[in-house]
Amino acid sequence: MTFVRILGVPHHIRVDGTGPVCVLSGGLGMAWFDWDPVVPLLAPHRTVVRFDRPGLGLSGHARAWPTLIGETERIARVLDAVGVGTPATVVGHSLAGFHCEAFARLFPERTAGLVLVDSSVEEAPRGRRAPEFSDACTWVGGTVLAAAGVPRLLGPLLRRTAVRVGRHSGGDPASDDLVRGAYSTSRFLHAVLGENARYRDQAVELASLRGRVPLDSPVMVLAAYDGGSRGWLDRQRVLAELLGGALRVSAPAGHLVMLDRPQDVVDAILGT
Repeated sequence: MTFVRILGVPHHIRVDGTGPVCVLSGGLGMAWFDWDPVVPLLAPHRTVVRFDRPGLGLSGHARAWPTLIGETERIARVLDAVGVGTPATVVGHSLAGFHCEAFARLFPERTAGLVLVDSSVEEAPRGRRAPEFSDACTWVGGTVLAAAGVPRLLGPLLRRTAVRVGRHSGGDPASDDLVRGAYSTSRFLHAVLGENARYRDQAVELASLRGRVPLDSPVMVLAAYDGGSRGWLDRQRVLAELLGGALRVSAPAGHLVMLDRPQDVVDAILGT
């Protein structure tokens, strides 16, 4: 475990294993330890890099609103910080699928492969009508909630609830100490509200990037399927076709595939 200052913000980074490099980036509001079930299975084959975006996990307060380009540059700076000079497989879950796809497009020389784990999909994204007003409301709302002690009172409970909902079965495997440390703080509250507020903006940015910059890396889309409606699975299939990649299905699994079926995530990475 180490901390590296990137653009003035202390970033928490963990490196495990040996071999070719892969970097794991979690979805909205997630922390480094959400990949814990995957790492012991992957580390014998890969050098595994995990990091917390600003405000999440153990990283410092966010100093700017998240943007797609900013997040791609963050991945590059994380790899620089741990001394990775060779191409890496970038693995993005949910919202971070946007970030990792953009990284693969903008840094093809640094990308060995792209793995999208139940990635966010927006077929026809539309920008916000009043982004400045929306950002201001988000910031004020977060400040009021933090002052009222909401993160300390409800943060861990909401985290546990979100994990149960996001899994096919089972609860949250993270320890109480880890959850309290990551989800009881105002920095987490501001970070997750900021990522949610800027989600549509990043989807629009990615759609624009797709029209301008080719994607030359091998792509694997790992889709979660819990046995219910096939609508989400169909959208993941279309995403794989759009990117010229392969599709694998993890079943039964909820959105938090890394917790439900970590071996499927490992197999997707090693097969890319």
